Amino acid sequence: MERAEMLAYCLDKPGAWLDQPWEGDEVVKVGSRIFAFLGSDGGKPTVGIKCGPTREVADEWLHRHPGDASVMAYIGRSGWNTLRLDGGIDDEELTEAVDSSYDMVVAKLPKRERPTA
Repeated sequence: MERAEMLAYCLDKPGAWLDQPWEGDEVVKVGSRIFAFLGSDGGKPTVGIKCGPTREVADEWLHRHPGDASVMAYIGRSGWNTLRLDGGIDDEELTEAVDSSYDMVVAKLPKRERPTA
């Protein structure tokens, strides 16, 4: 999957919007919270997403895709992983992972920040 395709997919979610909170980094938020980090790892396109409610659940990605999934720096302990977009993870699994990240983040938003659609 191309980075532009992933960005478009993320932005198509209800209430999603693009932010650049740090120079050179793009994130997609819903309400005030990030559900996807779009970046690159050594020039390879990646997406950082919440892959589970705990580190143990998110570790399943590391076991299934050892060359294409890694613990995300700084927030990995909270279940966030970095997934390569141009590796061995198929597009359908990537989009399902984004859907799950979005749903987990929306569930934690205050009701006033949750999208209505």
